[in-house]
Amino acid sequence: MGGIAGIFHVETAKPVEEARVRAMLAPMRHRGPDGSGIWSAPGTGLGHLRLSIIDPGDGAQPMATPEGEIVVTFNGEIYNFRELRAELEARGHHFRTQSDTEVILHGWRQWGEAVVERLHGMFAFALHDARTQSLWLVRDRLGVKPLHYASLADGSLIFASELKGLLAHPLLRRAPELTAIEDYLALGYVPDDSAVVRGVNKLGAGEALLAIRGRSLPAPRRYWDISFADRAKGKQADLEAELLARLRDAVRSRMAADVPLGAMVSGSVDSSIVAALMAEASSKPVTTCTIGFDAAALDEAQQAERIARRFGTDHRTRVASPDDFGLIDTVAAHFDEPFADASALAIYRVCERTRESVRVALCGDGADEGFAGHRRHLVHHREQMVRRLIPAPVRRHLFGALAADGAEAYATSVCVTPAALRAELFTDGARAGLSGHRAEDRYVKAMREAPVRDPIDRAQYADLKIWLPGGILTRMDRMSMAVGLEAREPLLDHRLIEFAARLPVRQRIHGRSGKYLLKKTMEPMLPLDILYRPKPRIVTPISDWFSRALASEARALAGGSALARTEWFDMRRIARLAEAHRSGASDHGRLLWQLLMLDKALSRLFNLG
Repeated sequence: MGGIAGIFHVETAKPVEEARVRAMLAPMRHRGPDGSGIWSAPGTGLGHLRLSIIDPGDGAQPMATPEGEIVVTFNGEIYNFRELRAELEARGHHFRTQSDTEVILHGWRQWGEAVVERLHGMFAFALHDARTQSLWLVRDRLGVKPLHYASLADGSLIFASELKGLLAHPLLRRAPELTAIEDYLALGYVPDDSAVVRGVNKLGAGEALLAIRGRSLPAPRRYWDISFADRAKGKQADLEAELLARLRDAVRSRMAADVPLGAMVSGSVDSSIVAALMAEASSKPVTTCTIGFDAAALDEAQQAERIARRFGTDHRTRVASPDDFGLIDTVAAHFDEPFADASALAIYRVCERTRESVRVALCGDGADEGFAGHRRHLVHHREQMVRRLIPAPVRRHLFGALAADGAEAYATSVCVTPAALRAELFTDGARAGLSGHRAEDRYVKAMREAPVRDPIDRAQYADLKIWLPGGILTRMDRMSMAVGLEAREPLLDHRLIEFAARLPVRQRIHGRSGKYLLKKTMEPMLPLDILYRPKPRIVTPISDWFSRALASEARALAGGSALARTEWFDMRRIARLAEAHRSGASDHGRLLWQLLMLDKALSRLFNLG
């Protein structure tokens, strides 16, 4: 676990300065406080930052085969590495360490690119093979771990876990990408097929890129995709039994660690499921951590404490103020690109508290996307039922979402800033510069091309491909790594997600409840009021902040801010929004927060402040 960075000269084997790789690692030091390493050869330099979890004493990286022909720098965990090791040893491979990293080396030698299909876990790695003069970049199936890359003018390919690692290379030009600004304003984050720095790419979830010296750089290859095209058959009791077995396996496999391990609990269904299954699998009390707020309406700590008492966990709670705006600059800096989900402040505090007790923590991310648990899934499902009953020509004359087709309507529903308001924020020049680019189109395309059988499948597919890696997993990766904590998501085991995608719709959405089979399966273990209570939200009082403590920040947005320096924004319009919010005439807190995060990112990345 940790962070990776490197340089590979694609055209010819030019020398790589180790100091340059070291400079790329330096701004990501928080990802690997336990050590670092650099390996270089003609035309290649690989760097690694280590957060020691498995085999702390003998798993240093970059790691090479004995003869030095194959070298890997690896971020993540391979949960089935012991099974793969046994299989490789039976085929004659000899191991020198107990680490999961070494399995990748021997697996590449045995199976080539097909090794990635055998890896179960979260990972991003770069593997260099001197025999073929190649560099192989790989990201896990669901995008838990990030990997950024860019091609430079000197013919080199550079890569890093975080954007700040790439930016440390002097040949990467810092120019903002307007289409990414549109994407951010629409979605609240910059999705994986976009980047705020022109020329930067993010390897997509389930993708691999094989660069071979002397050849043109190819497009990434997708080695895995989720399919909703098939349906599981059998009685509900059988499906519940299979789901429980898969849940247990996912949790137990993620409890392997050579350092203290625990769980982050929030009182939500998903984190409660993880805590329950961890307690079942552990011979001693599980360490659980949560953050409570000093405002009762925002507090989930009481629910978390109920779960802790029920399963006898060693529970630790810290009370925090919801007015935690002092963290804004710290959190914004860790995201690099603008990120508008204000719950990141609370996630940071949870990770910070958890890291005081353990080095690895399981969490409940992913169940909503895999089992249809978002409120918008329920809404979309009901709307599609109505659309089926009303002919399209009739619907065109209706007002509201029902007039649009399902993909367009769902794409609109996921946007935090509507298209009309985004258009008002941009200047005429910016709108022309977008050349028709619309953030919603990626959702529409994903839904229309998805391998599915039902409209709700399309919505889930798009969320798994876009929102999950770009929003949910980016938030947890950056906030956990900021404090040197490894977060693991058992509910995103790819085999569990594949099982969920095969479930009949009625086993996902039943009446007013999403995640139906998941909740039914856990009824013997969890209280019904925990399982079926409305989904809690991490609420940050940003509207109140912009009326009080951050009022000056709101006014500054319309003055000499980075937004103004881009000449992309109608600053008079932003000034009116800020004043209307300050006076109480209307609530624009969420939009002002989004603009503030964008302003901070532009200032930091492009020296526009």
